[in-house]
Amino acid sequence: MKNTLLQSENQPQADPAGSPLPQVISIHRPGRRAQVKIGVAALVLLGVGVVMGLSPMPLGWPGWLAIGVTLGAFLLNALTSLGAEVVFLGALAVLLLSGVLDTPTALAGFSNPGMITVAVLYIVVAGLQQTGGLDLVSHSVLGLPQGQTRALIRLIVPVVSLSAFLNNTPIVAMFIPAVGDWCRKLRISPSKLMIPLSYAAIMGGMCTLIGTSTNLVVNGLLMAETDGPGLGMFALVPVGLPCAIAGSLMLILAQRWLLPQRKPAITGTDDPREYTVEMVVEGNSPLAGKTVEKAGLRHLPGLFLTEIQREEQLLTAISPQETLREGDQLVFVGMVDSIVDLNQIRGLQPATNQVFKLDSPRSQRSLLEAVVSNTCPLVGVTIREGQFRSRYGAVVLAVGRNGERLAGKIGDIRLRPGDTLLLEAHPSFLEERRASRDFYLISPVPNSDPLRHDKAPIAFGILVLMVALATFGWLDMLNAAILAAVLMVITGCCSFQQGFRAIDWSVILVVAAALALGKALEVTGAASAFSMAVLGGVGSNPWVALAAIYAITSLLTEVITNNAAAAVVFPIALSLSQSLGVNFTPFAVAIMIGASASFSTPIGYQTNLMVYGPGGYKFTDFMRVGIPFNLMFWGLTVLIAPRVFPF
Repeated sequence: MKNTLLQSENQPQADPAGSPLPQVISIHRPGRRAQVKIGVAALVLLGVGVVMGLSPMPLGWPGWLAIGVTLGAFLLNALTSLGAEVVFLGALAVLLLSGVLDTPTALAGFSNPGMITVAVLYIVVAGLQQTGGLDLVSHSVLGLPQGQTRALIRLIVPVVSLSAFLNNTPIVAMFIPAVGDWCRKLRISPSKLMIPLSYAAIMGGMCTLIGTSTNLVVNGLLMAETDGPGLGMFALVPVGLPCAIAGSLMLILAQRWLLPQRKPAITGTDDPREYTVEMVVEGNSPLAGKTVEKAGLRHLPGLFLTEIQREEQLLTAISPQETLREGDQLVFVGMVDSIVDLNQIRGLQPATNQVFKLDSPRSQRSLLEAVVSNTCPLVGVTIREGQFRSRYGAVVLAVGRNGERLAGKIGDIRLRPGDTLLLEAHPSFLEERRASRDFYLISPVPNSDPLRHDKAPIAFGILVLMVALATFGWLDMLNAAILAAVLMVITGCCSFQQGFRAIDWSVILVVAAALALGKALEVTGAASAFSMAVLGGVGSNPWVALAAIYAITSLLTEVITNNAAAAVVFPIALSLSQSLGVNFTPFAVAIMIGASASFSTPIGYQTNLMVYGPGGYKFTDFMRVGIPFNLMFWGLTVLIAPRVFPF
């Protein structure tokens, strides 16, 4: 890396006499962490070069270029702040323009079933979010544990158990929005739980034959090539279960050092805008009869229940064991993000009846913030006297005034210049009033669309249908996800616009481009050449050969798809076992575990890609957590598999 020249100051300095001194130029060398990264990168490049140089298979310039471009993409992600989509699309452009990949092959990643499945699942998740359909998951399965360690246990155990028998992808899709909401309530960064969610699904999938498609693919090859009966449903348990237990313990015990802190648990914690908002417990509300704590009203970050108005009685200093009743008016003070959450809790509604007098249906409205200007005609009069709803077609839900606690009903608040209003209105309000002199600023509140609670059973039923169709093989995962997404839109669980906005396009671009890089390694023969080069020095020791087969599979599955990695290594491992005169079954098991145990990159396994965006991760975060996992699973598989399935 070149040394960087930086000016020590933006302006020339002067000596005590006032004469300007020459501008000082200082040389800044890379810090210790950067030097370590560069050293590791150099060793990786050197190691790959040596291994490939020993390969018995000739490799032309397309193969070398594919290797160089792939390594370059990984190093740029590790050493620069460039976006992952920029790096991978640039690498794809190099392979396309150089002729290593033809146009159909280069663009095949954009039509890859795995990539499209991830995109479509965003729409399914949007339907669940817009209806609150994941309340059952978040409340019944996850609960509200105290502390990050207990949260990890409550997450890992059910996900590992479910993934052993159900397809990993829909399990992770079902839990992602619930875990995101859970993190806000527990004040835990999503980056502390999203990687464990993906890893738990991977670990559960390797415990049974149907846990992942890779196991089925390898078992099919095993039966076709050896004319044997294949492996039974639970044949992998003696190998997969110890790996899953060890991996779970590592996540729980080493979380502080392994899991990164990327996204804050709550955004805007230091936001000076603090609102006072009144909500009422509806008739027949599911919250009636529950305590404040059981209703989940004590775990909204940055929001405090200050008082309850119950008929003629005013309750202050609210106990968590206070039981809510129908008609209770609850006064909260807090920041806008948590007020959005409050507005989406089933059984609560704004205390003002003005929201029911707006022309547009509530499902079509969202929340906006507007700052009152000194030229607003309502300055000096109350919200009710100024007939705010009639004048602007919006309802004031809360008023913020420099963090001041505003007493009284919303309609009785007398507006002042600089007051921040939290409004419920049709999104067209933003365009219609953007240039108005009545407000200094108008901005939408993200993710504030009212939830369609009446559609929650439908959304959850669609999710269960998708999982069942994919699990029992009635439809493949892509078709099951497409059907679920279409049903979400048709039944009104979410609009097409909401589903389209929910897709994280940067993640999709990274997936598509990365798949093309893996294809380049495959079609140029680089993957096979690398495998043969590593196996060239295993000798006649079956234990060493087994370790080498696992290592090759594990490395390949991080850059090409897990099924492709298994398909590349399988014939090599079969030939090697036959030349050694040993049982091939432990090699097949090693390929199954190695291809599924893709922990070190977000592109190696579909569930890693799914949590990449919600967790706010960097590309290298998966290496930080995943490399120790890969090494541990490597050692456990090599030690256990030959004892369960002797050579």
